[in-house]
Amino acid sequence: MLRKFLAEYLGTCILVSVVVGSGTMATELSADRGVDLLINTISTVFALGILILIFGSISGSHFNPAVSLSEWAQKRLSLKLLVGYLLAQCAGGISGAMLANLMFKNPAYFPSQHVRSGASVWLGEVVATAGLLFLVQILRGQNKGSLAPIVIASWIGSAYFFTSSTSFANPAVTLARTFTDTFSGIAMGSVVMFVVAQLFGALAGSLLGNYFNQGQMEHPNER
Repeated sequence: MLRKFLAEYLGTCILVSVVVGSGTMATELSADRGVDLLINTISTVFALGILILIFGSISGSHFNPAVSLSEWAQKRLSLKLLVGYLLAQCAGGISGAMLANLMFKNPAYFPSQHVRSGASVWLGEVVATAGLLFLVQILRGQNKGSLAPIVIASWIGSAYFFTSSTSFANPAVTLARTFTDTFSGIAMGSVVMFVVAQLFGALAGSLLGNYFNQGQMEHPNER
């Protein structure tokens, strides 16, 4: 159990440090916001794929309270593991943001002033998180878990560009990004609605994925 918690802590820590660090580096390399987002996206996609591959057999590579809550609701995760995962993910995310801040000579706690708000942005988070949880369920239902590093990382990378929110899709990462007033940051006042949107999206994506999986089990030979 300790190994699982440590995997979730380290995975989320590294993920957030990559998101924040690459965003900070991007703004140092270019004043073009499109180029900044592209650099941030490429770095995040590569790191996320690696992290899912490495930690998948240890903890399931959740790195995301929305995923852990969905697994618990479907009785694939015990309450004890759920609590441990949530704590590890939040602590790991905050550690990752602070680590990235320090690497770029910012204070460890560098509170963000970047307000991200509005119905269109919240809708973007619903879509990003729903797509993520939908893919998690479909990969499981089709016994294609080995493709998760590619599929999940690809979805997040794509959603960086096509969603209005740039696809946080993760309550722990959202909280962690309040600790950095850099390209990737989000003001604390924006967090509640982001998390509400993410949880709603997670529920919708999980239900839709399970609906399709159920149909496949009922009609396995249909083409």
